[in-house]
Amino acid sequence: MSDAPEDDSAGAKLRPDLEKLRDRIAATHDAARPEAVERRRTTSQRTTRANVADLVDEGSFIEYGGLALAAQRRRYPLDELIRKSPADGIVCGVATVNAATFGAERARVMLLAYDYTVFAGTQGAIGHKKLDRMLELARSWRIPVVLFAEGGGGRPNDTDVLSVAGLDTPSFLGLASLSGLVPLVGIVSGRCFAGNAALLGCCDVIIATDDTTLGMGGPAMIEGGGLGKFAPEEVGPVGVQTRSGVIDVRARDEAEAVALAKQYLAYFQGALEPGPFADPSALREVLPEQRRRAYEIRSVLELLADTGSVLELRRDFGRSLVTALVRIGGHAFGVIANDPVHLGGAIDSDAADKATRFLGLCDAFGLPVLSLCDTPGFMVGPKAEATGLVRHCSRMFVAAASLSVPWFTVVLRRGYGLGAQAMAGGHFHAPFFIVSWPGGEFGGMNLEGAVRLGLRRQLEAIEDPAERERAFRSAVAAAYERGSAIEMASLVEIDAVIDPAETRDWILRGLHSLPPRPAHERRRRFVDPW
Repeated sequence: MSDAPEDDSAGAKLRPDLEKLRDRIAATHDAARPEAVERRRTTSQRTTRANVADLVDEGSFIEYGGLALAAQRRRYPLDELIRKSPADGIVCGVATVNAATFGAERARVMLLAYDYTVFAGTQGAIGHKKLDRMLELARSWRIPVVLFAEGGGGRPNDTDVLSVAGLDTPSFLGLASLSGLVPLVGIVSGRCFAGNAALLGCCDVIIATDDTTLGMGGPAMIEGGGLGKFAPEEVGPVGVQTRSGVIDVRARDEAEAVALAKQYLAYFQGALEPGPFADPSALREVLPEQRRRAYEIRSVLELLADTGSVLELRRDFGRSLVTALVRIGGHAFGVIANDPVHLGGAIDSDAADKATRFLGLCDAFGLPVLSLCDTPGFMVGPKAEATGLVRHCSRMFVAAASLSVPWFTVVLRRGYGLGAQAMAGGHFHAPFFIVSWPGGEFGGMNLEGAVRLGLRRQLEAIEDPAERERAFRSAVAAAYERGSAIEMASLVEIDAVIDPAETRDWILRGLHSLPPRPAHERRRRFVDPW
C-alpha cells in the first residue's frame, strides 16, 4: 500500500494509526498471500478463511486475535513474521450459522480454524493462548464450537517462550470440558496429527474429506519413536478411520464438509416447519413378504423421515446398526436402527459401542430417540465373545438407564432376546411407547433355536427323519403364532400393532404428548469420544 493516507468512504483522510491498523489486518487476508493461496490450490484445498467464510452467515463473523503472530521474534524480523504467521496459524471468532432459518440467538457458533499455510497448521504458544481464551468464552456463554483441525500438532520452535515440554497447556482440557455442554463439530481435510488430532477427537462429530489422513502421531513422531518411516498418507487414511469408527461422516471435499457441518448444527438449533415427506403408504411395501429376506433399512429411514433430512453417522463402523439424525414433521430425532443386511441385524461389540455413544449425544442435547428394531439379538459365539462382547453390549443398558430424553420404539419385524430389550431402552415397557408392524415376531431367542433346544429329546425320539422334520416345522409354526405381534399386544407386552403407514403419525403424536423438558432439568453428561 502507499505511504499516503487513503480516503475513507466519506472522503476524509485516514489517520496514520488507522491506516497502520488496516495495513496490518490486510496482511492477514488471502489477497495479501498469493503464494499461500496457490499452495492450497495445488492440493485442491481451500484456504482457512475461505472455509470460514463458506460456513458462516455473510457479515456475521467477528475475529478475535487476528493480529497475533508466532512467538518467534528472535528468529524473524517483524515484517517477515507478519508474512509467515498471520493470526499465529489459527483463525478464531464468533459468528452465526443458519440464522435465516433459526434466528441469531440459536444460530451462534464459535470458529476455531487452524491454518495449514502457517507452519503446517502447528499449534504455537500464542495460538494456544488465543484458543484458551475462546474456549473459556464458549464455556461461559454456551456457544457451540466448530473446529477446522488440519495441522501437524505442537510447534517445537517458538523461540520467545520459556518452556521445557509445554505439558501445562490447558487447551485440550478446555475443549474437553465443553463436551455435553455445547455441540462440538470437527472438520478436517488433509493432514491432521498429534495435538490437532487430540482436539479433533474431543468433538461430538468428525467430518472428514476424502484426502484426510488422521493420527495421534505423524510421520516424524513415528520415526522418532523408532517405529519406522511412513508417508503421511499411510498414517490413518480416511478409509481406515471411517471403518475404525473415528470419522463420523465422510465428505468428498471441503465444500461438502462445510455443507454437512451446517446440516449437523441445524439438528441442535431447533424445529423447522414440517417439510415434504414420502407417501406413508409406501412403508407397507418396504419389507419383503418372506420373513427371512433382508432389506435396506435406509430405505425405511428415507420413507419415514422428512425428505432430505437423514444424516447418518459412522456408516462404515458397527455396520449391523445404523445411527442417524433425522427430522420428522420438522422435529429433530436421533435414530438407532438394526440393519438386517449385516449379521442379520445382530448387535455385536462395535454396533453396541456405536449405539451407546449416539445415545449419549442425543441425551446431551435433548434429542428424542427413535429405535427401529429388527434384530435376532446380541451376536453370539466364540469369535464375538473374544471382542469383549459382555461389556460392550451391557453399555447399551447402562446408557439407556440414564437417559432423560423420550424413547420411542417401532418393531419392524424381529424382536428377539436381550438385543431387542436393548433396542427398547432396556425392556419393552421402558419406552414412552413400543409398537410393532403387523409382521412382528418376538421371543426370548430365535424361535427355531428355541424349538430345537426345548424339544430336543422329543424330536430325537422320532426315528423317521421326515416325520421328525414335520414335527419340528409344526412346533416352529406354533411358536411363531404365539410370538406374533398381535399375541404380544393381546398380553400388553407391547402397546399396539400398527399399520406401517401410521408410523409417522404415531411418532409425532407421541412427541406432542410429552411436555418439553427444560434444559436445566437435564443432567449434563459428556459425549463419550468413543
